[in-house]
Parts: sequence; structure tokens; C-alpha cells
Amino acid sequence: MDFESSERATVPRREDALPATAAAAVKVVIVGGFGVGKTTLVGSVSEIRPLTTEETMTQAGVGVDDTAGVERKTSTTVAMDFGRISINQELVLYLFGTPGQERFWFLWRGLFEGALGAVVLVDTRRLEVSFDVIGRLEERGVPFVVAVNSFPDAPEHPLEELRTALDLPASVPLVFCDARRRDSSRDVLMTLMRYLHSLAATTEAS
Repeated sequence: MDFESSERATVPRREDALPATAAAAVKVVIVGGFGVGKTTLVGSVSEIRPLTTEETMTQAGVGVDDTAGVERKTSTTVAMDFGRISINQELVLYLFGTPGQERFWFLWRGLFEGALGAVVLVDTRRLEVSFDVIGRLEERGVPFVVAVNSFPDAPEHPLEELRTALDLPASVPLVFCDARRRDSSRDVLMTLMRYLHSLAATTEAS
């Protein structure tokens, strides 16, 4: 699943400037296994031209990257994706998409610095690639929500079955999404914002 209109951002454009009314900016990280749609989500929802670091997959990755279920994928993120969306006139989210292959996970430490929360994208055809990702977030203590990306040929399961399979606590939001659609991707980010707000409110109350 690719976002066809993504481009490599090289020179900032005037329309990329922050809105004058912006009062707060939040860093959000989009994570998940290889080929789950992270680049697609960032590209579909970003209000600026997204920066991508996709490279053509070569024979060097054969036997290293697990392409089971995504054999038709021809490019991959090797550093990060970057985009931006204004939730309202005052709140802006900076989106950082991580590479999915385990050999690039050493980059995560820098990408997670200063992040307020994360979105974990899941593909029901390959749930197992999400286990280590979720485990790493839990180890780091990074709040996250899980979004099940709706691929056309993916098996459908009730959310509660997926929650059990992923061993997610009842408190962690779990939603369906279509990463190709701006409105659906924005809804996922709003779910994360509401979750972060509820966590902050609980902390203040205690």
C-alpha cells in the first residue's frame, strides 16, 4: 500500500510554514511492521508535502527482510517519513513514520525523543510483526493506540478478538482505519489525542 503522490521534500515551501495561530506542537510517531502502511498514513493526512526516505528494494534485502504477505512491495522506508497536520487552529501534530524492518530499529531511539505518543499500525494478514513493536513501546513507556489498517485482501476479525491476539490492555484504544483516506487517518490521530488527554487527566486527578 503506497501513497502515490508522496514526494521527497528538499526545499521548504511558503505554504509549509506553521499557521500563525499555532500555540502548541506535538510530536507523534507512527510505528508498525514492514509494509503495514505507515508511509501511506503520513502521506494521506499531511497538510504539507510529506518528506519520505523510501528506496527501491534490492536483492540485498532478500533473506533479511520478511516480505511474506507483501511480496508486491517494491520500495521501503530506510530512515523516516515526516508530515504535519493541524488538528485545530492552535494544535499542530508533527508526524514521524518509522522504518518497519528490524535492521533499521536502531533509528527508533532518536525518532522517539520528545514524542508524546504513538500510533501502531497493524495488518491482520501479519499480526505477528506487531508483537515486538508493541513490546518496545511498552518497555519505553510510550502511550499508544492501535489502528488496524484495512487492506482489501486482509481477513476481518472483531476488534475484541484482535485485542486478545495482540494482548492489549482494555485501556489501550483499538480502532479500524484505512490509511489511504485522509479522514480515516485523521480519526486515528484524534483517537490518540483523546487517549493522551485522558491519561493526563487521570494523572492530575491522582
